[in-house]
Amino acid sequence: MQFYAHKARAAARMGDGRPVRDFLDAGRARLDRLPRPDYTEHHFIIDPDKWDFYEMDAYRLLGDDERAATHARSVIRIITGPAGTETSPMRAAEARLTLGVPAVRTGDIDEAIGMGTMALEADRESLPSLLLVADELDKELRSRYPREASARDVHERVMTLYGGSGRSAVSGGQSDGLLPRRVRRSGG
Repeated sequence: MQFYAHKARAAARMGDGRPVRDFLDAGRARLDRLPRPDYTEHHFIIDPDKWDFYEMDAYRLLGDDERAATHARSVIRIITGPAGTETSPMRAAEARLTLGVPAVRTGDIDEAIGMGTMALEADRESLPSLLLVADELDKELRSRYPREASARDVHERVMTLYGGSGRSAVSGGQSDGLLPRRVRRSGG
């Protein structure tokens, strides 16, 4: 299944929408033919609930904001238990960052900042993929709202996650192979 997801994301990065949809549809069709697993946390078991996450990611990369947001909301709904506890904080954080990207593109800076802040304040275990999505939101905020203090605050939070390097993955900050040196567990 991940092969289809990776192919879809690669096509999305090249801006080619047709294969993105084709790969995602093919992956979903294969996934739907499999029995639902009892224990999805096992490393070698395919978690069918993660498919919306893959679709969200591919559509965000493609710039299909409506589909990306639909899948991001689905990801949050799927991983939120009855008591409001999120079973996968990293997926939730990336989904919120994804929701922030179309919000800023449509001029809803408050929603974009709110989603970005909530995502960046979450406890996290895996930083590189989160930073890639955070960079997308940061780039959109800085290009559309360069004088907004709240946009600069998000930028500072993202840079803090990079360990103060002042460089982002989008701007080429990781071309030298550097990964973030530390992760802050608190809100900033």
